[in-house]
Amino acid sequence: MLPDPLRRGPSLRIVGLMSGTSYDGVDVVAAEFTADGDTLRLRPLGHRELAYPDDLRAEIGALLPPAATTIEAVCRLDNRLGEVFAEAAAAGVELAGAADAVVSPGQTVFHWVEAGRVRGTLQLGAPARVAARVGVPVLHDLRSADVAAGGQGAPLVPAFDALLLDPAAGPRAALNLGGIANLTVVAPGAPVLGYDVGPANALLDAAARRFLDRPCDVDGARAAAGRVHEALLARLLAEPYYAAPPPKSTGKELFHGGYLDAALAALGEPVAADDVLATLTELTARTVADACDRHRVTEVVAAGGGVRNPTLRARLAALGAGRWRLRTTDELGVPAQAKEAYAFALLGWLSWHGLPGAVPSVTGASRATVLGSWTPAGPSAAAPRPPAPRRLVVDA
Repeated sequence: MLPDPLRRGPSLRIVGLMSGTSYDGVDVVAAEFTADGDTLRLRPLGHRELAYPDDLRAEIGALLPPAATTIEAVCRLDNRLGEVFAEAAAAGVELAGAADAVVSPGQTVFHWVEAGRVRGTLQLGAPARVAARVGVPVLHDLRSADVAAGGQGAPLVPAFDALLLDPAAGPRAALNLGGIANLTVVAPGAPVLGYDVGPANALLDAAARRFLDRPCDVDGARAAAGRVHEALLARLLAEPYYAAPPPKSTGKELFHGGYLDAALAALGEPVAADDVLATLTELTARTVADACDRHRVTEVVAAGGGVRNPTLRARLAALGAGRWRLRTTDELGVPAQAKEAYAFALLGWLSWHGLPGAVPSVTGASRATVLGSWTPAGPSAAAPRPPAPRRLVVDA
């Protein structure tokens, strides 16, 4: 269930950060939230994108599965990311003018899944460094509470989608095309549904790094020049994850460069770079379209980095023609490139008020949980401060 109706309350300005599975940079937003009865009003105050330097991208990639790593490497990356997120948070505070809190979910480096059940999840980003930089409380580790309640810990954005989309208009879907494609479905009289569909940009970016020595296929240009390799597509579509029922979540612990290498090696024949990119684009479009058709949605509202890929967007629109309309969150007042960061800012507002942010019908958790842990920026100015103690007495 979503939060109970709220009485009118004072506004809060929250900075939301997001670094997704593509690990290309940090999306930063500033938002003002005001509760008005059972309506929560969001006023966007601006957004920015801060790109990771090439060496930091390489450092993250070297730590991600299936690569081996060390505790030293994890510690170093945790603190370096903390410095980057601190810089991003400072930019967000500048956008806001002043902020009450920052939501810094960190960079996911491992999502531990066994037999379809999530056992744990790990995000890096040294929140104490963020709090020290901006001087306001920082909410972090947003997934663990849901995992502890038996949930997937992902996706978390459906809480935002469920409030933004009106189910009375008929079955509608919110689609995020990041490293992983995730879908939220709202329909009249039905619980909110959401799950990770499969790779959006994860395998495409892996192919671009391997074949083009670039972080991505800009505008899907090389994919547009290629042709779908049907044997490779069939092999990729045979992935068992697609047939698994929700709740489910995934990431680069499954869809990584080695996964693509294994699929190509199993073919026993070379595939041209452009054809690989065309095939992976078709894979993303096909798996997303199949999911949308399965839920009989009439409209798909898309966001995320994949929206910038005209080749992918055109293929999605073609697959949905006559059944569902494809549009972006820009039409609803939420910048498509910053939607997830706004969603995490909303989760910060919910946690600030002690309200659950995870949706059990999405994650499979046994209960709705309040998300995250708070790192304070220092003692509250409003709290009474006792005199500094000079000794300790133990009472029996």
